[in-house]
Amino acid sequence: MTKPSLTLYTYFRSSASFRVRIALNLKGLAYESVPVHLLNHGGEQHAAPYAALNPAQLVPALVDGAHAGLVLGQSLAIMEYLDEAYPATPALLPTGAPERARVRALAQTVACEIHPLNNLRVVQYLERELQVDEAARATWNRHWMTLGFTALEALLTNSPHTGVFCHGDTPTLADCCLVPQLTNARRFATPLEAFPTLLRVEAACLALDAFQRALPAVQPDAP
Repeated sequence: MTKPSLTLYTYFRSSASFRVRIALNLKGLAYESVPVHLLNHGGEQHAAPYAALNPAQLVPALVDGAHAGLVLGQSLAIMEYLDEAYPATPALLPTGAPERARVRALAQTVACEIHPLNNLRVVQYLERELQVDEAARATWNRHWMTLGFTALEALLTNSPHTGVFCHGDTPTLADCCLVPQLTNARRFATPLEAFPTLLRVEAACLALDAFQRALPAVQPDAP
């Protein structure tokens, strides 16, 4: 069997890695999964071999051997790269400029507004440097997720462009971002009853094999 040209450095519980796994599955792209455990030995992402590959010391990282060994970090950049480099497969962004901008805005509401504030290294800083206890850290996470979900719920509910999924009736970049964030929200017992549109879209996504195969619990490095 020919080895896939795509290699994804990933961690089963990482929301950003989860996004890229969904995108790869939606586009039908085979890839090799290389686990990077974010907690073992102080975090394998800080070890010299991975830090040399990805100086940001974050996951995911995607290596594309078919394009001169290209290495990309940042999940949104990776997903847009997959859309552009492998255009023959289903698109993650719609064709029109206004529609593409809407999908990017929805995705960035998760990736730029919600996720960074409950990222592992932020939570570890709260714990180790600022001595914030576990209960307060969980409250911090729930606050920022609720704020972001409130905006997303309004954006989806009030738009005629929302369909079965965040934009229309096929999954896009926005859905790739939404589902992992809702999964993360449940880890911190974030109340989600106020977001029926988000939950409806999530249910539609999770009915698809591409999302199911990307779930944290079914990854090779899941405990």
